[in-house]
Amino acid sequence: MLTLGSLELTSNLLLSPIAGYCDLAFRLVVRPLGGLGLACTDLVNPRGVLRRTGASMALVRTESDDKPLCVQFYGANPAEMIDAARYCRDHGADVIDINMGCPVAKICTRGGGAAMLSDPANAVRLVEAVVQAVDLPVTAKLRLGLDDSTIVAPQLAADLERAGVAAVTVHGRTAADRFGGKVRLDGIARVVGAVRSIPVIGNGDVRSPADVKRMIDATGCAGVMIGRAALSDPWIFRDSHTYLTTGSLPPPPTVCERLDLIVRHFEQLRRLKNERVACAIMRQRFSWYAARLQPPPGWRHQMRGVRSANEFYQLMREYPASEKGDRNAG
Repeated sequence: MLTLGSLELTSNLLLSPIAGYCDLAFRLVVRPLGGLGLACTDLVNPRGVLRRTGASMALVRTESDDKPLCVQFYGANPAEMIDAARYCRDHGADVIDINMGCPVAKICTRGGGAAMLSDPANAVRLVEAVVQAVDLPVTAKLRLGLDDSTIVAPQLAADLERAGVAAVTVHGRTAADRFGGKVRLDGIARVVGAVRSIPVIGNGDVRSPADVKRMIDATGCAGVMIGRAALSDPWIFRDSHTYLTTGSLPPPPTVCERLDLIVRHFEQLRRLKNERVACAIMRQRFSWYAARLQPPPGWRHQMRGVRSANEFYQLMREYPASEKGDRNAG
């Protein structure tokens, strides 16, 4: 379906590296649902990996069921990125991605993320150094440019291809746009037209299987990276893959299936972290799940205040039978 260097993916759909959300626990509950070709870690500071800080080690932590995995780095120091990439290669990574699109100030002020778009030549030199040092596919994630007056993505993608990247992902906005306005499919299409043979992966405003197909049809991109939509509906990869390959959609998950996924997510968090952290994260994440689940207000309020595993499991058992049933929750 999609090939990154020597790595063949089973699907051309990728999980975006969303800060604070795409950790190991979430990846482990999304993958068995089907349709996901590659999952990415949260943004990782190479220096943190080299120092073995707790936060960085948690971000790059992986297991045998978490395959294939892309580790995404940010920064501007080639030596640090090379050493960190080698560490991750030796500890389970299948792909190394270099972020050139994150508009968040704390990333850009360190020379990483979208700040790299201000000096494309230096960005290419950094990527080329990593490509030559690591025997894994190396990719890059871009935005169209810093703003409308500096649209650099088409030329940068072509230069990155010559430097040896296995693919580029393009979020169809500028850094100045952040997440406002609509994604520019024509901008992604120009990047597709600028490269010779590497796959271009489109990203931005993908909320449904129809959006996935629309992006592919409108831009000619080889794959699609999905972010926030997966937080509320992890089945979007299964559904999109089915839609792309058969033209039809599978039945949406039932309320019981959505509740079971929430339980599995909680249990992974509890196993990988601890009960207190699992409860804290679930309080945060439940707002996303509730967007599709649409639970009764009283039950939703209680779940947002959960403080222990016993309380969590009790609330899951008490989900109103009239709401649970066997109905679908699309």
